[in-house]
Amino acid sequence: MSEVQTGKNVNLEKVQARIENHIDTLSTFTATPGRGTTRLTYSQEDLLARQYIKAEMKKAGLTVREDGLGNIFGKLEGSLKDSPSVLIGSHFDSVPNGGSYDGPAGVVAGLEVAALFTEYGLTPKYPLEVIALIEEEGSRFGGGLMGSRGMAGLLAEEDFRALKDKDGITTVEAMEKIGLDPFLPKVRDPQTIKAYLELHIEQGPILEEKNIPIGVVEAIVGLTQLELTVKGKAGHAGTTPMDRRSDALVAAAGMIAQFPELAESEGAGTVVTTGRLQVYPNGANVIPDQTVFSVDIRSGREEHVQNVIQKVHKLADSYFDSGIEITVEQLLYIQPKEMNKEIVSLLKDKSSKLGFPSCSMNSGAGHDAMIFADYTSTGMLFIPSKNGLSHCPEEWSDSRHIAEAVQILFEAAIELTEAE
Repeated sequence: MSEVQTGKNVNLEKVQARIENHIDTLSTFTATPGRGTTRLTYSQEDLLARQYIKAEMKKAGLTVREDGLGNIFGKLEGSLKDSPSVLIGSHFDSVPNGGSYDGPAGVVAGLEVAALFTEYGLTPKYPLEVIALIEEEGSRFGGGLMGSRGMAGLLAEEDFRALKDKDGITTVEAMEKIGLDPFLPKVRDPQTIKAYLELHIEQGPILEEKNIPIGVVEAIVGLTQLELTVKGKAGHAGTTPMDRRSDALVAAAGMIAQFPELAESEGAGTVVTTGRLQVYPNGANVIPDQTVFSVDIRSGREEHVQNVIQKVHKLADSYFDSGIEITVEQLLYIQPKEMNKEIVSLLKDKSSKLGFPSCSMNSGAGHDAMIFADYTSTGMLFIPSKNGLSHCPEEWSDSRHIAEAVQILFEAAIELTEAE
């Protein structure tokens, strides 16, 4: 095995400069310049980002392809024929008006690991693949983790084709508009994957407060995303008495106001969030006849997630006699996931030998790693987020921390691919 796994020869300043260039360039592919990163899946901004990512993969000597979901793969072939790959990457979509680091930092880390393999002339026995995943956030088509769920066979073909954005555009229509082929294979045989590694910003304050540059993730919380549709009856805002209204927005607001209490009743870090709400017909002088809103439920213990789901259903049923009809649709459900213990130990060992302080962490956010954890050995690193901020234009992480995490992943990848 190559001596570079000692890490002494890696030029962190050079890696850091490349990381900054990658992050800065990707941040320009936004629909909201000056107001954060808005890069929705299959948008023109997605197209520009994927063109850049594919070009950088080719520069690193990787063979590039896309699947029927639009996930991007850059592969450095291994010397063992038909052997499973070690995957490194993250997602490259964003929330509306988000930051430049959530997702792209992990994709850039993968690119840098591949670049270091090329620079040091390493030949892996098991292939190394850099992966850039779509629609982790669920900002355009809902549900989230679509790229990894589709790869894992957790998103049926007919369900994928039926997905539409808020403008009624289907996934297939959106893909074809930017030149992607939705008819390519989507599901990937788990036998072709040896391990999955992901770097991500923490999106919280713990690492910064502790002044620790590396978090080794031990587990990821369970989560579900519900969509509630509340149907009432439209009417004139001035002529319909208050006691004769079936106001869909008032009913939705009444439910949403009770969610903090539902979360607190479970404890154990359970959180409930409504981040998206649509009102119809959305006229200032019209009583709303329909509202549609999201409910995001997360907890480290699955029973708490289940309890909140049941309470949301019970709350919805309580409006039945008031002229309001509420339906609850579950868009996503994922159990709490533990990372592979051997990978966790490997990442801790590499961090220690390289002299980078680290600590064990649990993730309160969902990540593609929680999908991969079900069918391959999976590990994840966190780096600090300034002021704990994420999903906003102020999101920022130090490129030095990313470079240090890259070196850890590089050393781990050498061992996992058995590079020479």
